[in-house]
Formats: sequence, structure tokens, C-alpha cells
Amino acid sequence: MHDDHDHHHNHDHGDHHHDNHYSDMQARVKALETLLTEKGLIDPAAIDAIVETYETKVGPRNGAHVVAKAWSDADFADWLKRDATAAIASLGYTGRQGEHMRAVFNTAETHNLIVCTLCSCYPWSVLGLPPVWYKAPAYRSRAVIDPRGVLAEFGLTLPKDKTIRVWDSTAELRYLVIPERPDGTDGMDEAALAGFVSRDAMIGTAVAGSSKISAAGSSEALA
Repeated sequence: MHDDHDHHHNHDHGDHHHDNHYSDMQARVKALETLLTEKGLIDPAAIDAIVETYETKVGPRNGAHVVAKAWSDADFADWLKRDATAAIASLGYTGRQGEHMRAVFNTAETHNLIVCTLCSCYPWSVLGLPPVWYKAPAYRSRAVIDPRGVLAEFGLTLPKDKTIRVWDSTAELRYLVIPERPDGTDGMDEAALAGFVSRDAMIGTAVAGSSKISAAGSSEALA
């Protein structure tokens, strides 16, 4: 079987603005942060701690709970397939950037990869803040054109006969990858299972149980 991917280009972002000039925006944010710091209105260390929490702890932990429950509860997994928005909300994870969700399940035959080709639509309620590389033009363009090559740069080499499906997030619909359950986890409870689920596995750039790739390293790999 050859490489294959589904690419959904129907973006209708409404009032969701696209700003591809990240360097300009980052410069403005840095200038504002510097000004507020000089006036003693913010503590940069506190800001960094908040960003780190949302990027690597709070959000991904929520998504890992969803995945672990899907692995251990067949009824919940079925609900997640039929109505991910409601199933995820039943666990208390909802709100802005996560109002409309779809869960896509990895299988022995298919691997799913998430991208937003026009900006950086991302399910904050279950994954926290998007990593830097998710917003990078290199990832947003190459994930569609060469998903297998991009995954290899993340350290994930898939069998040639496994189909890769690329899902393009929009302001109206965001995706969550449910990775395959690792072997040797039979009998584990949800809390233990959640420990096998990384943020990257729920985007599709890793598999459950693999080492988590840092945002910095991934960004450099895709530059």
C-alpha cells in the first residue's frame, strides 16, 4: 500500500484571523512584555510558568484522560467516535477552542496526523497551548505534502503499508488523535494508562508510550 492521506481544505474560519507573520507578532509580544516588566506590572518568570503549565501539563493531561478512558471503556470509546464533543465534555473538558471536536482513532492499518494549514486551530481544552512547531509554516505546509517525511523528522518511522491520514483543523472543528494502546498495558487503570499518552501522540507526531519530543527540538527539525 502506498502513502495516503486525506486532506480537508474546506476552511471557513469566519472571524478567525490568519496571521502567518509569527516573527512580527513575537516581536510585538516581546516588546509588550518588556514594557510591562520594566513598569513592574508582570513577572516574566511567572508568565513562563503559566505558559509551561498550559503547554505541557494541564492541557495534555486532560487529553490523556480522554484517551485512557477510551482505551479502558468500550462504551466511552464508541461515544467518542459518534460525538466527541459530548463525550469529552462529560469529563469536564470544554470551552473556547474546544467547542466542536472529532476524535480520530489510530489502528494497525491507519495513522492519523493533525495540522491546521492556514493558521493554528488547536483543541486547547484537551491539549493546552499549541507547541511552537505546530504553528510553524514548515509544519503546516509539509504535513500535508509529505506527512511520512515529517513524521520521520519527529523520530516516528511508520511501516510503508500503513496509511497516513492528515486532518486539517478549522475554527469550527478540531481533532484529537486517539493513539493505539501500547502492548503490555492490560489490567492497568485509567490513571496508569494516561501516563503512556503524550501531547505529541494526540497530535499524531508520536505514538503512545514513546518519548515526548520537545517543542524546541521539533521546531528545529522542521525548519
